[in-house]
Amino acid sequence: MGRVLVSLKWLGIVLLSLLVLAIGYRMLTVDDRNTAVADDIRNNPDGERARKSMLVDLPDGRMYPVNYLKEDNLVYMGIDGLWWREFRGEGAPVSMLIRGQRYTGHGRVVLDDPAYVDDVFSRLRPTAPAWLPDWLNGKLVVITLDNL
Repeated sequence: MGRVLVSLKWLGIVLLSLLVLAIGYRMLTVDDRNTAVADDIRNNPDGERARKSMLVDLPDGRMYPVNYLKEDNLVYMGIDGLWWREFRGEGAPVSMLIRGQRYTGHGRVVLDDPAYVDDVFSRLRPTAPAWLPDWLNGKLVVITLDNL
């Protein structure tokens, strides 16, 4: 019985260590991928990636490449990470690089209108599986552009 408990203890330690390593690796590679995507969007504004993704700069200095849809004076972005929380309540100012042009505006997350979110996501993310639950399909942030 004692050996089994010791073996389970070591197994737990090994599994926890592997989990910590996996999370660390994921964090490092996400930053590297974001940097590569950002460089491609900046350096190739007419490229395939820049037609689908923009760079968004948050007031706190963070920058993310994110998929977008621009219609008239609105820009829609789907956010899969937790940083959508920056746009709760009254929202937040934001600046964007879209196809080589700099824009500013005010973004607000839409949490209370699922029909509107579904309608926009049908254009923003048309290849997302229909069976995907809303909570896995990211959050919709609507940005009203300043003085076009």
